[in-house]
Amino acid sequence: MLPIQTVRYAIPHIPKGETIINVGSVQAYDPSAEILDYAITKAAIVSFTKDLARKLLEKDIRVNYVKPEPVWTPLVMSLFPKNENATFAKGCSIKRLAQPRELVSAADSSYISG
Repeated sequence: MLPIQTVRYAIPHIPKGETIINVGSVQAYDPSAEILDYAITKAAIVSFTKDLARKLLEKDIRVNYVKPEPVWTPLVMSLFPKNENATFAKGCSIKRLAQPRELVSAADSSYISG
């Protein structure tokens, strides 16, 4: 699985005090049959993140998993006919899909790990 391999290779190069952020999906907890392979991958990343957070705590490297509300991606958009995209977005707490660039690391979250 590419996200897990990427993190494993990056760990030796990550300075003390930094953060690894894995991006999740509601699919990890409520999988859709149409994208089951994606959902299984996201579920594996949840477990990987929790385990890695414990292992890297002694190196002062935090590892977090964020599960934003739906993000506008080609995968999300492919699941719905165009006329249903706006209806789907209305179900989000801020009434729109997130943009990928809105998912960032915040220095103020230094207490959160795992």
